[in-house]
Amino acid sequence: QRELAVARIVLCDRMALFRHRAMGRSGSRQMRSTLLACGVLLVVVVASVLALSSGTSGRAFLPGPTSTAGTSKHPAVSSTAEGAEDSTPAMDLGRRSAMAMAPLAAVGALPATQAWAFFPGFKRLQDVQYLAALGDPEASSGNGAQSWGLWRLDPGPRGVMLRSYPALKARDGVAPANWKFDQGDWWLEEHGLIMEKPDFPMPAGRYVVTGAREVTTILTVTPEGRWELEKGKLYDVTHLPCRSARYTPASGGTCTPEQATQSAFPVTPGAPMPPVTGCNKQDYAVLFVIGVEA
Repeated sequence: QRELAVARIVLCDRMALFRHRAMGRSGSRQMRSTLLACGVLLVVVVASVLALSSGTSGRAFLPGPTSTAGTSKHPAVSSTAEGAEDSTPAMDLGRRSAMAMAPLAAVGALPATQAWAFFPGFKRLQDVQYLAALGDPEASSGNGAQSWGLWRLDPGPRGVMLRSYPALKARDGVAPANWKFDQGDWWLEEHGLIMEKPDFPMPAGRYVVTGAREVTTILTVTPEGRWELEKGKLYDVTHLPCRSARYTPASGGTCTPEQATQSAFPVTPGAPMPPVTGCNKQDYAVLFVIGVEA
């Protein structure tokens, strides 16, 4: 957060100086307006940093206020954990979305249309999407993107906690958000939340991606499954607090969420997801997708 705050302030200063030099004395009014906007932005940055630091750090894929559980045909299946430990993430969904958009907020003194001038030919997504990626964290390009998946909706508010799995099973695997649980291919996130599967394969195209840290860049995915980042490495655009893993039955084994250990969660940011007895596990990196080619 500190790095983002500094980036915003420095950018504001550069922008004001550029306008002043370009416009000369006649641009002094515009420069004052820019500096005023930067001052307001600084207040917002400080408030955002304080808000982020006061909450649970890096919580992602959590049930949030937009959950459809309240309208579910199967209300007995809980999409949120129970008790005091679950009262914290009411703001987490908004915080996560804000974190995803933070790199672009470094140009917050500009109107949104001008901010996207840094990515010509791209349009900002109204809702952040989530990319499950496989690959060498130190690579900037590679093959195999056909094995990547995309959540077009945040799977957190649509998920089911591990302890609610018996109720989910009793409802023929239909979650409150009306997605179907697949016992032969199921997903967990870092807090022990059962998620719906992402859509496979990752569609070919060009995307603006970020890990909500230092790098926001363009990802190109070809129809043949080749992928390439315009800047940085796969690790640089991975959101470390978001952990996700795919569980499938091991040869001759039984693999269900009932075999998962709740005490193994939450998972430390950047750490591998816990193994589950009887299951093969595949960890996926999670990237925020915040824009697509227009």
